[in-house]
Amino acid sequence: MIIGVLKEAAPETRVSLVPEVVAALVKMNVTVWIEQGAGTSAFQNDVAYTGAGAMIKDKNSIAAEADLILTINAENIPTMIKNNAVVLGVYQPLFNAERMQQWAEKGYTVFSMDTIPRTTRAQAMDVLSSQANIAGYKAVLLAATEYCRYFPMFMTAAGSIPPAKVMILGAGVAGLQAVATAKRLGAVVEVFDTRPAVKEEVMSLGAKFIEVEGAADASKAGGYAVEQSEDFERRQKDKIHEHIRKSDVVITTAQIPGKKAPILITTEMINDMRAGSVIIDIAAVTGGNTEVTKNNETVMHNGVAIIGNSALASTAPSDASKVYSKNVLNFLKLIINKEGGMNLNFEDDIVKGTCIGTGGKIVNDRVGQLLQVNV
Repeated sequence: MIIGVLKEAAPETRVSLVPEVVAALVKMNVTVWIEQGAGTSAFQNDVAYTGAGAMIKDKNSIAAEADLILTINAENIPTMIKNNAVVLGVYQPLFNAERMQQWAEKGYTVFSMDTIPRTTRAQAMDVLSSQANIAGYKAVLLAATEYCRYFPMFMTAAGSIPPAKVMILGAGVAGLQAVATAKRLGAVVEVFDTRPAVKEEVMSLGAKFIEVEGAADASKAGGYAVEQSEDFERRQKDKIHEHIRKSDVVITTAQIPGKKAPILITTEMINDMRAGSVIIDIAAVTGGNTEVTKNNETVMHNGVAIIGNSALASTAPSDASKVYSKNVLNFLKLIINKEGGMNLNFEDDIVKGTCIGTGGKIVNDRVGQLLQVNV
């Protein structure tokens, strides 16, 4: 079997496989082709790949001959690849349902790593968590860079400077890493989340947990937020407003799979923040958690900077690629047999849960519902 790795288009800086993972695949009797320069932005050169046992090929050759094509973003899949090829990446199928259907109709078997079931067995393949961890860390560093004051408290001969007050909305993987990073930088941190179950984790990191009673159960939502009642949302906004007016930095992370990100911060709330404050909106790609967020842009509103950035993991491309490719390797072990051939075992719950389309049709229930097709 030939696995082909394609070069990502800018501004993406990550690569699907790093050389050490290529070496592991070669030991599994797999042939690996890397598009020339695919790892350059992640600081992995072609010499390192050939040293690991890969062959450097051009994009057209990979598209025409590879049995399994790896590319992180859907936009990088060539228009003409083998009809029976397998493609694997992070394709956001609930937002790209029509593209998924087109691929399925062309005969591709499509695996999207962002739909892997969030079970204990699948943790080693959970790309959302591995990348969110980096995003939470980088969100705080970006905020510290953009914020016009210090994060830690300083006591000097010229007077004392109070620590920054950081508020984090969402205590998933990104949010918890943001808590830990902000605390290391000396900030005072408080966290809001609709899931009471995360309170203990938040407090163990030294942050204050802001609680609003009556939240809908999110225990089966795979680590994501869920839609709440109108009454809860009203009380939630009142509580956030109460705390946000005292915050210097706000980091928002709340997303709901397949739906627009919930608006947690209104324009009225931003108006009550003091000039120089910073909001980092990690949920910008799905609309953002504020009313003024624009993805990949910085919006200045009443002296407050609202930075929409859902690609923070790409700002640490070397490590982001390393952990992503380890996730991919662990998944590939489920679909590669001992001889290095393809073994698509759809009896495996992880393989089945990650597959969006195969055999000429959509097989993912949620994507099928969006397209109104039988699965």
